Amino acid sequence: MSRDFLDTLRADGVVSQGDVSLEPLAGGVSSDIYLVVDGDQKFVVKRALAKLKVEADWFADVSRNETEKDYIEYVGGITPACVPKILGSGDGYFVMEYLGDGFANWKQSMLEGQFDSERARMAGSFLGQIHSRSSMDRNLAERFDKMESFWQLRIEPYLVTTGLKHPELEILFLDEANRLKTESSALIHGDFSPKNMLFSDDRLVVLDCEVACYADPAFDVGFLLTHLFLKALYHKNYYPEIVDMIDGFRSAYSEMNPDLEVRVSRLLLMLLLTRVDGKSPVEYLTEDSSKKFVRTFTSRELLAELFDLEDLKEKWFAGLRNLADQGVS
Repeated sequence: MSRDFLDTLRADGVVSQGDVSLEPLAGGVSSDIYLVVDGDQKFVVKRALAKLKVEADWFADVSRNETEKDYIEYVGGITPACVPKILGSGDGYFVMEYLGDGFANWKQSMLEGQFDSERARMAGSFLGQIHSRSSMDRNLAERFDKMESFWQLRIEPYLVTTGLKHPELEILFLDEANRLKTESSALIHGDFSPKNMLFSDDRLVVLDCEVACYADPAFDVGFLLTHLFLKALYHKNYYPEIVDMIDGFRSAYSEMNPDLEVRVSRLLLMLLLTRVDGKSPVEYLTEDSSKKFVRTFTSRELLAELFDLEDLKEKWFAGLRNLADQGVS
């Protein structure tokens, strides 16, 4: 397949007719991503897939490739250091700069036990700036009217699928899915996850924005917090460091308000459960005890319908400490 793609890149004039190599890069389940080495030049090419690389049948419109390019270009006009430069595009793919050495993937760093609250603050500041600048912009809403893609890539595989597996919660998940389908107030990334962020000593670069659309900003906030909560469950330690990261992210996200916090809290609970029982479970939670903890905690709190983010944080970490005291691994 990479040979056929190389032929396409040659025909489009993206690469030379000489010795060119395509090295597959890790980049989630929804796209093919290659490091292209063409003589003394290096750059990255990304192409969206119609069928995602997961066990379940999961299909999505490949036009999201153009959406991702548009998001990078829009964000680049606000905070250019936070996105890679776009170098060109073709039918179903685009070309961007290769960042090279000196960057660490945030997810991998956390899995290795490296927790830096400054990185969380940088992520919160970036997200708050993009949400604030894009808020209630009708022209931008039309440009990023991509709700069908958001449904295909997030709402259905995460919320709808998980709700169907939990009959006692199904109506809550379906109601939230329908609410998200109609909410439209800011430009969201749609996959604001540590795996899509690279950090150098003083720079954050945000990647993989193909789910970008004009929707509810609470989704991005809840999506990122989900990953921070789950990293604490995975390690079963580093609790003070991760709490500092959560607080740093929240404080740097300047647009957080009481109404948004309620929506974030509800989404956080649902998204935690989706990363166990949705179409894209996190690969690092392999222990039955960890999955049981997520299911028990989220079900109890969703049914209680008391959506206070600070309260949820305290309960989550209290529950984790109880697991540790019980010696549950």
